[in-house]
Amino acid sequence: MTAQTLASARVLLIIGGGVAAYKSLDLIRRLRERGATVRVAMTAAAQRFVAPLSAEALSGQPVRTDLFAPTEQSDMGHIEFSREADLLVVAPATANLIARMALGLADDLATTTLLATDKRALVAPAMNLRMWLHPATQRNVATLRGDGVLFVGPDDGEMACGEYGPGRMAEPLAIVAAVERALQSPTAIPLPPGVGLPHDGALAGRRIVVTSGPTHEPIDPVRYLGNRSSGRQGHAIAEAARAAGAETILVSGPTALADPPGVKVVKVETAREMRDATIAALPADVFVAAAAVADWRVEDAAAEKIKKGGDGAPVLRLTENPDILAEVSARRGDRPALVVGFAAETQALIDNARAKLKRKGCDLIVANSVAPSEGTFGGAENTVTIVAADGIESWPRMGKTEVARALVALVARKLTGTP
Repeated sequence: MTAQTLASARVLLIIGGGVAAYKSLDLIRRLRERGATVRVAMTAAAQRFVAPLSAEALSGQPVRTDLFAPTEQSDMGHIEFSREADLLVVAPATANLIARMALGLADDLATTTLLATDKRALVAPAMNLRMWLHPATQRNVATLRGDGVLFVGPDDGEMACGEYGPGRMAEPLAIVAAVERALQSPTAIPLPPGVGLPHDGALAGRRIVVTSGPTHEPIDPVRYLGNRSSGRQGHAIAEAARAAGAETILVSGPTALADPPGVKVVKVETAREMRDATIAALPADVFVAAAAVADWRVEDAAAEKIKKGGDGAPVLRLTENPDILAEVSARRGDRPALVVGFAAETQALIDNARAKLKRKGCDLIVANSVAPSEGTFGGAENTVTIVAADGIESWPRMGKTEVARALVALVARKLTGTP
């Protein structure tokens, strides 16, 4: 969908089971005050805290509580119910509901609706502070963010249990503001590349080489020069390319990520090792240089650990690393048909990306800001702009998995010449 205001929005509110469910009744009222149409689904636990009749009276719409209710299923199946909205809002989202969302379970109306939808979800967590801070919950939240799920809150505050800290559900007006922000970007989730195409996918028969992660340039046996790249974006691109049917080779610097299934992974440490592994993987139809390669290395790395002494800090003489993107772009005979580079910038994003496109001789640059305020390095989301010789295309902030799928879809269109 295109950007819109609440006055024309259709919101599906899923109320989870927690004390904060009473706030969801006020949320319905606030959304309707601004012109939104609100439909409500309630979990069984939610009905222990607020009555479906209250939500129905405030929304002016029938409230759904049962996945298999015959009277409800006869006029609107759960698929239609999940897709008629412009945005799904889960408030309150308990630790249990967040965990089931992260696992992709579909064992009741709420989770089935969330799994069957083609729209984005906005989640307002509410739980005890220990539950929110538990590593399992944080893993589940990171998974959902990577899938493109949006979050608002939780806030710090006093809990119903008497404890104080993070876990209190965001106030209704804060959730309304988050809904308004979400509606300014497309909230429909595109199908993965290859869906609706032959079974072997949009890139069947193609070979793609992807670089990912940082490189570590040794100073001595225990220290190195590096950067903050997590490799999440590059790994997601490799996984999306494989899902689209391509033979995929991932040349990965040091990361803590699992190898994408079905992808040949070549693990390296330094820029020179990454360069050699990339050249060895050619020829290919596509090269995606998503790695954050160190620009310099120490000219003479020490063979033994450098010890502190009385002469002050050691002087490190640096030398440039090979320019993998420029070298692949300039190859003759086995140059990939499409060469895609990344521009990680902290300022003048578009200008620097355009200059890099020309300097490197590649076909596309995926420009993204890595300013600390963006949280791109190590984060689950990314905001990118595609820069080409014939123009630029800005994409909304998305999970890195969704960015990868969209980029692979773009690559497939470029290779086939389709709009």
